Amino acid sequence: MKKAVIFDFDGTIIDTESAWFDIYQQILKERHGFNLTLDEFVKVVGSTDGKLFDRIEETLGFTLDRAEFHELLNARFEIIREQLTLRDGFLETAKQLEARGIAMAVASSSTRDWIEGFLTKYGLIGYFPIIVSADDVETVKPDPAIYLTALDRLGVTADEAIAVEDSYNGSIAAISAGIHCFIIPNDVTRSLSFHEKGQLMDSFADFDYALLGQPEDGGARI
Repeated sequence: MKKAVIFDFDGTIIDTESAWFDIYQQILKERHGFNLTLDEFVKVVGSTDGKLFDRIEETLGFTLDRAEFHELLNARFEIIREQLTLRDGFLETAKQLEARGIAMAVASSSTRDWIEGFLTKYGLIGYFPIIVSADDVETVKPDPAIYLTALDRLGVTADEAIAVEDSYNGSIAAISAGIHCFIIPNDVTRSLSFHEKGQLMDSFADFDYALLGQPEDGGARI
């Protein structure tokens, strides 16, 4: 049995990715007549949106005021923030892991304030004594620094942990850190092709079966 599970946050615990895609689409269409495709958006999921802006500016032929754009994004996100819910099965999984004494951490390219705000809202902060965010490293995913830091703070080796991701960038970060990665895509990332070393799953029910299943009931322990 593994000693620790390290969860990505956005798109894995709460599906913020679908909301962000809709908002990016709306603003780009309204203000610049730019049709953002899902294929373009998913390339930056799990990382930062700098490369996405580079691509948009290249197409538009001028430089966007990125600070202003982010203000618009955040304002619209606040409107729908209360509608966001935990991904199906996550809470049950977290409770099972806690009951079995398996340590949990969050490793995310988002800021600490962002992560802690949502975890507090949903009553999850107590499950995650260790949170590694963009504030803790110089380079975010797909660089493995966030995961390596999480391993260090957990006091476990890579082979004693499991990472849970929803995106290509996130899974590459985990795999590059030497951690076996369960990938549970959401509606935005479901169309992606993932690294062959990642273990693709349909839902948290598959996670529970793979990690927590007992040999006598047919589960496959990892």
